[in-house]
Amino acid sequence: MDTKPDIKFSYWLLFKSTFIVSMFTVGGGYVIIPLLKAKFVDEYHWINDQETLDMIAIAQSTPGIMAVNTSIMLGYKMGGLFGAICGMFATVLPPLIIITIVATFYDLIATNEHVKLVLKGMQCGATALLLNVAIDLLRKQFAKKLILPIIIIIATFIANLFFDVNIILLVLIDGVIGFFLMRDKIYA
Repeated sequence: MDTKPDIKFSYWLLFKSTFIVSMFTVGGGYVIIPLLKAKFVDEYHWINDQETLDMIAIAQSTPGIMAVNTSIMLGYKMGGLFGAICGMFATVLPPLIIITIVATFYDLIATNEHVKLVLKGMQCGATALLLNVAIDLLRKQFAKKLILPIIIIIATFIANLFFDVNIILLVLIDGVIGFFLMRDKIYA
């Protein structure tokens, strides 16, 4: 782990950092994960890897946009109710600004070949980030040397990819399995 001292929490730093992360989150809620980890775990040391995974799990299972849910939880952990509000606004503002600009100039943007190429490139980058997070999480599960989480990962992947089982149903089933079969396990 990095030995540099933790960066002191401030609402302005939370807002600014979350705003910037949200501004560059292209491709859906899961893309925010490596960006949040890089900023709040690796750089600021405000939370650790396990807390990040817990926030992501909760954000996935609560209604709403995952990026917003994660930012609200991070803000609440760091600064209470005002931190949650700060994180929420910082996450919502960039897409709101961008959508307003796009809506204003839609005809110019929708037909512009350069914009289409930029968006294709951004999709490729977002896919690479998601793959990186997935591999990192998989490595951590294998390092724990617990069979049940690995079986859940493989079974969920197969059920979704090959049998087209609804992902929401799979998450609920995985949650029930985790609750009943893994509650006695202690994770580092």
